[in-house]
Amino acid sequence: MSGSAPAYPDIAVLLPCYNEAATIGDVVRDFRTALPQARIFVYDNNSTDGTALTAMLAGATVVRERRQGKGHVVRRMFCDIDADIYVMADGDGTYAPHDAEELIRTLITERADMVVGTRRGVHDDAGRQGHAFGNRLFNTLYRLLFGNDFTDILSGYRAFSRRYVKSFPAVSGGFEIETEMSVHASRLKLPVCELELAYGRRPEGSHSKLSTFKDGAKILWMFAMLMKETRPFAFFGLISAGLMGMSLGFMVPVLYEFFTTGLVSRMPTWIAAMALMMMSFLSFTAALILDSLARSRAEQLRIHYMNLPALRRPDSEQQPVNMPAAAKPATPSKRASKAA
Repeated sequence: MSGSAPAYPDIAVLLPCYNEAATIGDVVRDFRTALPQARIFVYDNNSTDGTALTAMLAGATVVRERRQGKGHVVRRMFCDIDADIYVMADGDGTYAPHDAEELIRTLITERADMVVGTRRGVHDDAGRQGHAFGNRLFNTLYRLLFGNDFTDILSGYRAFSRRYVKSFPAVSGGFEIETEMSVHASRLKLPVCELELAYGRRPEGSHSKLSTFKDGAKILWMFAMLMKETRPFAFFGLISAGLMGMSLGFMVPVLYEFFTTGLVSRMPTWIAAMALMMMSFLSFTAALILDSLARSRAEQLRIHYMNLPALRRPDSEQQPVNMPAAAKPATPSKRASKAA
């Protein structure tokens, strides 16, 4: 019925895809069975194997994103779609659609802004041994740099609140988008949860688009950039300490020679040591200034996040509750009668 009110809460399932024709049809149908009230969106990222047609025939709304890369697709999805709850998964069939209901239930009952479906056994076997090692490395590095909020930062199966999605900047272009999502939550101290879920292998005829070394290098670079943006004091402080150590390494032999003989025979070494010392002081000064700016930016992001409603309330629930009669504004007719 066209005039019926939308389901509440409004749930959107987001499926970024690139050449997943072998699996996307079953994934869409399984999500329709698991979440019959949800709207399902497939964002096709320049597939050449008929992914878009297969998803459309399965009942999904298909949108094409021309910029290549998962990060570009996620940015477009978060911008385009308005809902109360978002469920994001991959279109390769490795995540079980029937687990989405548990992700949503946890999101609501725990009043969380993001629930991550951690992949059971992923650190032992992620399809390729290089991927398994990369997962262990990146999760350990994340805990060292950003805290212990997550144990599987690269999982693609997540549920989000509306205010998380609409406050997430999404600057990444590729598979490093999951890392950026996790850092955004840790940076703003958002309520998050994890659920350990089954993680399957790709079926025959389906191939991973993740490059072990190329995408691994991009994720490491993203770690560095996010640390620079969110923890500039630690980032530039480490650079300052490294430059200071190099400066002292060059300076000590020259000073020893000077105090022993009264001569400085290696003037270029002394000049290099002093230059490195100055660079160290400049890096430390930059760390102090940028740390203040990062704190101010985090406060602004937090205020923007708090101004967003967690759920879009139905019209019947948008009226003020227990509003005193004296505080209600008078209608034009009442004002006219009082004036008379």
